Amino acid sequence: MLFFTIWPLFAMICLGFILARSRFPSEAFWPAAERFNYFVLFPALLVSSLVAAPLRDPAILRLGGAAVATVLLASAGLVVLRRLRPVPAARFGPALQGVVRFNTYLGLAVTATLAGPEGLGRAAVVLAVLVPLVNVLSIIALSERSEGQSATLLIRTILRNPLILACIAGMTLALSGIGLPFGSDRLVKLLAQGSLPLGLLCVGAALQPAALRREVTALAGNSALRLLAMPVLGAVIGGLFGLNGVEALVLVIFCAIPTAPTAYVLTRQMNGDGTLMAGIVTAQTLAAVVTIPVVLMLFGYR
Repeated sequence: MLFFTIWPLFAMICLGFILARSRFPSEAFWPAAERFNYFVLFPALLVSSLVAAPLRDPAILRLGGAAVATVLLASAGLVVLRRLRPVPAARFGPALQGVVRFNTYLGLAVTATLAGPEGLGRAAVVLAVLVPLVNVLSIIALSERSEGQSATLLIRTILRNPLILACIAGMTLALSGIGLPFGSDRLVKLLAQGSLPLGLLCVGAALQPAALRREVTALAGNSALRLLAMPVLGAVIGGLFGLNGVEALVLVIFCAIPTAPTAYVLTRQMNGDGTLMAGIVTAQTLAAVVTIPVVLMLFGYR
């Protein structure tokens, strides 16, 4: 049964939550661990996966196109809803991030569990096209039109994002045919192996159950859009793009996983509603324990 295949991933998240609340090994450890993973281990995982990905495969190109189309269509729908029911950028930003952003650690962990190295290669392609896109959309959503610094902040954030830089490096090495020379592939793979377990622990450490006490309706609605509506949208668009097999599975997985904990950091940086964003992250991560197995089984992935 699918649930028994992926429950260890959520057990890692729970362990991270327990350890952080127990202040073990220390309060300072978890921010440092998340930063180390974000700037070193996770980029290594992206590079190692992209270098081995068959980027010239037409199915890979269709997968990237389907992923972009899914996110853009969902974003357009949210913009239409905002026009019907106006809300400030401080609240619209968290709402959009809750729907279009994704927890990369959990997504790659689920993909590795269900599809192995082949799935990781496909997932790296999804990240290569979506990481820049969702970051741009998130910053725009959090920015009021009157803010003159939004374009500068957007460019600076993109150029400083280690995931975007890792995706560029990995795709360049893959397309050039150089690969990772002189045994550096082994070094990068060793670093990459530590990314997913540490990432899942950090996801648990970042959960804020206290944020669930406010705005239950908003949290439930946003979670339903992300965890239930997005997989349906991804599956439909994937079908229109002719995806099947591993490519279709990867797209559905990245539509079915909860939003990224790093969305809270960006929201706070841009003066958005941090409490709402923390609630969205926590609610979706907890609900995903049930929704991910159910969604994948409904779409025939067992």
